[in-house]
Amino acid sequence: MLTQTLTDSRPSKFFRHAARLQQSFLARPEKRMLIWMAERTPSWINPDHLTLFGFLAQLMTGVSYAIARSSQLGLTGAIVFLILNWLGDSMDGTLARVRQQQRPRYGFYVDHMLDSVGAVALMAGLAFSGYMSPPIAIGLLVLFLLLSIQSYLATYTLGEFRMSFWSCGPTELRLLLILGNLAAYRWPTVLHGYRLFDVGGAVGIAGMLAMLIWFTGRNIARLYDEERLS
Repeated sequence: MLTQTLTDSRPSKFFRHAARLQQSFLARPEKRMLIWMAERTPSWINPDHLTLFGFLAQLMTGVSYAIARSSQLGLTGAIVFLILNWLGDSMDGTLARVRQQQRPRYGFYVDHMLDSVGAVALMAGLAFSGYMSPPIAIGLLVLFLLLSIQSYLATYTLGEFRMSFWSCGPTELRLLLILGNLAAYRWPTVLHGYRLFDVGGAVGIAGMLAMLIWFTGRNIARLYDEERLS
């Protein structure tokens, strides 16, 4: 009986792999470049190293934004760490696939849990930077987490993991932040004194809210139709 209980408590070997939906503007050239880089990555570097590297870079992005409150060098630091975050966060899964070392449950859980913690650190840094007001930063963080929850629930219920929304994915968001940092050097305020990052953040909030409503409504309708009661 004890043996049977222990056996039943183990994860099922019939774990279902979710389809990865990546339809962002830069997805195809980015994928080719990542595969090229993964094939040339030294053997002593493994996917876990890259995951940790990307996570630490995201934490340092938040720290850099906080430093920007007293020095514009913080904006430069944020650009550097956003690029390093892209490297670690994008390369870990590619390296695992190129080397045939996938651990789908472990990788999915660790990667996205660290992404959530990193997002909190990044938005906290922006809220403290003086370039974005705390309510805008909180609004962006809440909607990012809600979109993440929506995506994870769809992964479980529909077997589809959406990595981009309306042709915009993590890489595009990083590029927008980098462009915003560069613009903030010259124009920290726009439109009669409004902060540049507040204007951009408000647009981001509106867009993310529209995405959340659209994809949540569509998935609910699809699940209702697939499990319609006779």
